[in-house]
Amino acid sequence: MALLVVGSVAFDTVETPFGQAQEVLGGSATYFSTSASYFTDVNLVAVVGDDFPEKHINFLKMRNINLDGLERTGGKTFRWQGKYGYDLNEAQTLNTELNVFEHFKPKLPEHYKGADVVFLANIDPDLQREVLKQVNSPKIVAADTMNFWIESKRDSLIETLKNVNILLINDGEARQLTGEANLVKAARKIISYGPSTLLIKRGEYGVTMFNEHGIFIAPAYPLEDVFDPTGAGDTFAGGFMGYLANTMDFTDETLRRAAVMGSVMASYNVEDFSLNKIRDLDYKEIETRFREFKALSHFEDI
Repeated sequence: MALLVVGSVAFDTVETPFGQAQEVLGGSATYFSTSASYFTDVNLVAVVGDDFPEKHINFLKMRNINLDGLERTGGKTFRWQGKYGYDLNEAQTLNTELNVFEHFKPKLPEHYKGADVVFLANIDPDLQREVLKQVNSPKIVAADTMNFWIESKRDSLIETLKNVNILLINDGEARQLTGEANLVKAARKIISYGPSTLLIKRGEYGVTMFNEHGIFIAPAYPLEDVFDPTGAGDTFAGGFMGYLANTMDFTDETLRRAAVMGSVMASYNVEDFSLNKIRDLDYKEIETRFREFKALSHFEDI
């Protein structure tokens, strides 16, 4: 079952205490699509400039990501530059150049419009709704957002959330969106906006999922080497949504497994810069780490 994603394809320049990378492939839709491609077919909608190299196109195609919705236009591709300290949970943005992404108006190819599973990556909430108007009758819609949209377009974002089944945001964004310091109270308020399931990404502390069935916590995988957390949230979302699209089962049990699968993919992503670690994983590696995740928190009843 093909999964539709709309987001950004970009060049990232990243510095962490463990190294740096210049003008490497990045963007929310790129990380998401690469991660999701291990579980399902992916239809991507994004925009790049005429400076976008063919080698990146070839890589995405190699991952069986459909690029019929990737628009190439005159100008430069979106660029982001950031720096991390030893606290890898938050990046310091040094420079953002929207370039061709500034005027991006997503237009779905006709054969994308029948998508059953849709992921709206971190873009203007007005555009997120425009995308949904182009999709015929999706079975499940998930979305991401960020502090910029919460601050500048909160009303528009709330309107978008009325049409979203699953929201994936980090803990700071959940607090900012609701004005609640307590994440349980924040989650309850967000679910009242429309989403039936909320996943709060907490970096090295894992992810917490809230829905009508209760609360589920997936731990972060204990790694000795963490080089670059850029794109970890989008990689998590790709693993999570890719697994759901593969199973087309949206029960609470499957959502929990999907959350762990997302955590598996994110754990691989942070072990290297850009998409270097997740570009050519063996699926057996993914299955092995999934079992290791299960063992992390498994215990027997008394």
